[in-house]
Amino acid sequence: MKVLITTITENEQILNNIFRLSAVFESDIKPGQFFMLKTLDNSFLLPRPVSVNDVNGNIVSFLYRIEGTGTKKISSLRQNDEIQLFGPLGNGFDTNKMKGKVAVIGGGIGAAPLLYLTKKLGENADVYLGYKDSANMYINDEFKSFADKTVIITEDGSYGEKGFVTDYVPYDKYDAVITCGPEIMMNKVINNCRNLNIKCYVSLERRMACGMGACLGCSVETKKGNKRACKDGPVFDSEELI
Repeated sequence: MKVLITTITENEQILNNIFRLSAVFESDIKPGQFFMLKTLDNSFLLPRPVSVNDVNGNIVSFLYRIEGTGTKKISSLRQNDEIQLFGPLGNGFDTNKMKGKVAVIGGGIGAAPLLYLTKKLGENADVYLGYKDSANMYINDEFKSFADKTVIITEDGSYGEKGFVTDYVPYDKYDAVITCGPEIMMNKVINNCRNLNIKCYVSLERRMACGMGACLGCSVETKKGNKRACKDGPVFDSEELI
């Protein structure tokens, strides 16, 4: 990991309050890792944790949603502006352990860290993405360019299948399942995998302050006691979780 002031190559609004920022960063990055992002004007105190959406050569991209002062300020940055990146942080996904066919299940902004993972898995991955409606969908075509199959589900049926993403996954056809999104969605995925004895990995979202495990602000309750999402995660084997 390293702290670097680098140049923004793109900060594009792709949907309502959803943006994708790309910047120069030369380092090895694993799918599922994240960075702490901070502007240089000190307009907000704590850097904001944002997962890696994609990596292309020496360009790292972040898909993020405006949720407060920090992300709103980051969204105002433009091409050739500078930004401070601290990372890569967290354990990420170990794709070497993912043998056979893998189901990748994302919900809403939880799809963000799954694109780079799908890119690495290639045709071994089938992707299932759940959204509220067609007005709140993004980066679907990018998943389709990497995965063997991509299924889109909207709650209102305005695009793709109608209902909840968790109901459209044939879990027993997969050797492993990976998920990121709302907790209620991930809990259902975890329970389905446990019932079928299928390996499941989850990427957890937590509020973070330091990104290094020092502040203990992102604690995750596990069978072996509390762990830190920023240091021990954000990716966990579902069997670790309570």
